[in-house]
Amino acid sequence: MDERERAIRIRLRDDFEHYSSRCLKIRTKSGAVEPFTLNKAQRFIHAKLQGQIEATGKVRALVLKGRQQGVSTLVGGRFYWKTSHRKGTRTFILTHEDPATQNLFEMVNRYHEHCPQLVKPSTGAANAKELFFAELDSGYKVGTAGTKGVGRSSTLQLFHGSEVAFWPNAESHAAGILQAVPDEPGTEVILESTANGLGNFFHKKWREAERGQSDYIAIFVPWFWQDEYRRPIAADFRMTEEEEEYSTSYGVEPDQIAWRRLKISELGDPLLFKQEYPATAQEAFVTTGHDSFIKAELIVRARKTKVEGIGPLVIGVDPSDYGDDGFAMAWRRGRKLIKTEVRYKIGSVQGANWIKQVIDEEKPDRVFVDVGNTGSAIVDMLKSWGEPYATLVRPINFGGEPQEPITLLPSGEKRPGPKNRRAEMWSRSRDWLDDPAGVEIPDDDDLQADACGPGYSYDANQRLLLERKEHMRARGMQSPDKWDAIALTFAEPVAPAKQKVIVKRASPRMGGPGAWMGF
Repeated sequence: MDERERAIRIRLRDDFEHYSSRCLKIRTKSGAVEPFTLNKAQRFIHAKLQGQIEATGKVRALVLKGRQQGVSTLVGGRFYWKTSHRKGTRTFILTHEDPATQNLFEMVNRYHEHCPQLVKPSTGAANAKELFFAELDSGYKVGTAGTKGVGRSSTLQLFHGSEVAFWPNAESHAAGILQAVPDEPGTEVILESTANGLGNFFHKKWREAERGQSDYIAIFVPWFWQDEYRRPIAADFRMTEEEEEYSTSYGVEPDQIAWRRLKISELGDPLLFKQEYPATAQEAFVTTGHDSFIKAELIVRARKTKVEGIGPLVIGVDPSDYGDDGFAMAWRRGRKLIKTEVRYKIGSVQGANWIKQVIDEEKPDRVFVDVGNTGSAIVDMLKSWGEPYATLVRPINFGGEPQEPITLLPSGEKRPGPKNRRAEMWSRSRDWLDDPAGVEIPDDDDLQADACGPGYSYDANQRLLLERKEHMRARGMQSPDKWDAIALTFAEPVAPAKQKVIVKRASPRMGGPGAWMGF
């Protein structure tokens, strides 16, 4: 080849943004097939990836996105560019469901079909799930999460995980296919997704990346970077006070606010808009992704509220025994949850000594301990040490019968109550969150993940059942250790030490949310 052609080839090989606009074709939202010109979000992500390559020689990235911002299109184009220019490169795409797998592979095929002959590699094999470039000994494969052992036996150089927050059994896939990518220069792992609540694999990886606790970088793109997310406004268009504040905070223009208003109306829920079209990473994770017993809006409000803690100091303890669950403790005083703490890999003796230390130093009015698993041994040890531990520590059995098996509604109607003590205490904590005067909890994503993690159902007798921890783990959610400890602070009303208080054994539903404030 002459020098001119050589220079063209070198630039196409080394400059993806130049290559994409000249060699790749995409199907636009209107249905037309056009050259792939990067939008603002795609340019930003590409710059972040290139920066990591320059700094570390490889890519390990998490991309948190809104709907239809072109992230999968970018990653697919980037990996086709690299796979078609390198020898011995194996690329794998893993999506959350079969239709998505098909769509992404069709996109790659479109890139290949429209690629100019100057840089188009010859195809040795092609089928519904594989595109192989024989002369390069490189190629693409795709798979769907949920398929047992998908991609585990391969050695990969480039891996694209799409909609990772929606992968079933994400932890097991991570332990398999992600290990197929060696820790070598030139390798890339890009995991992208819209949010699907807190506590799942993607959220945990995101939190680690934000804190600098992994090799991954966290890349977020807000919805308002999309030029098409605008709507013409009428002459009489006026923003609400909330919209004015939103516009000022994020630099969003009126026609973008009009588009946002329409989308919120279509979705029927402002919180769902935040998940689907986030302005910040924190906004994206605000909802739970499923029908949770405690709704996200209650937690979001409590995270922003400030109150003074008045009343007895009550501590809840949810023990564990060297398993994956944490040994959790929560401190609450009236309408203020002061703090939570979780320790791992501690047994009965260590746990009992931790509780003793807290009692000695902080003088709580009551300590409620779940006696499932190792909890009974811990309570026995504390009581054997005499006062004040024998009086202050009270055993609670999560699986025991509820104190109030019948719920009395304000109308006087009676209904079946919770199935067990755990469901009862979680119900009381939810009523507490709904207090009109407001309650305060720490501004903590992990705490919100615990609170909003469990779903709920009803048995044949219409008694409330809270989702079991093992069921939560099966769908990739963490054990709600912190909120279990918080719920224990609602085991029963507590009078301040050395004060005579008339205790009314009323349901929080009967007395309203404030029934738990004066004890």
